Amino acid sequence: MTDSTSATAPTADHPVAEIAAAWQRERPGTPVSSIGIVTPIWRLAKLLGDDRRRVLARAAVDAATLDLLSVLRRSGPPYTLSTRELSGRSLVTAGAISQRVTRAERDGLVTRRPGAGRPRTVLVHLTDAGHALVEATVDQVLTREADLLTGLSAEQQRQLTELLEVLLRDVQQRLGDDRITHVGHD
Repeated sequence: MTDSTSATAPTADHPVAEIAAAWQRERPGTPVSSIGIVTPIWRLAKLLGDDRRRVLARAAVDAATLDLLSVLRRSGPPYTLSTRELSGRSLVTAGAISQRVTRAERDGLVTRRPGAGRPRTVLVHLTDAGHALVEATVDQVLTREADLLTGLSAEQQRQLTELLEVLLRDVQQRLGDDRITHVGHD
């Protein structure tokens, strides 16, 4: 005897094609072509986000702090940017940058000083401790994520990168929104 709910209730490993077929069966005419793309993207985003949080927890750094330090590190020597530049490059509000900088400054990862010639400009500089933390952490994160993608060949990764960029640009244009945020957050 089989469980009557198992035939209709999707499970965590339920194939995407079966989800689309069930909607077609239950609501004929409902467009389901997006399910095969959007559902795996959401699942991957959740899996990758959760894994990144675990890697960062082991490294004793939060995602917001790593983002701040990474933006400063990628800017090149002297690893100093204004809070306005940080906000633009991090794609978060000025208020969020202010909170991030305050926490990182408290932890000795950055310093802040007034900008020369512009009274309201604040410059944020990566300290030696911040530099060391971002160097160690970025290697852990990017090595782990590269490992998770080894199921795809180099050519498949290149193709997927190109397709995702096309899709991202198009969706951003259609929504009139070019902000990038963490999955599930505004």
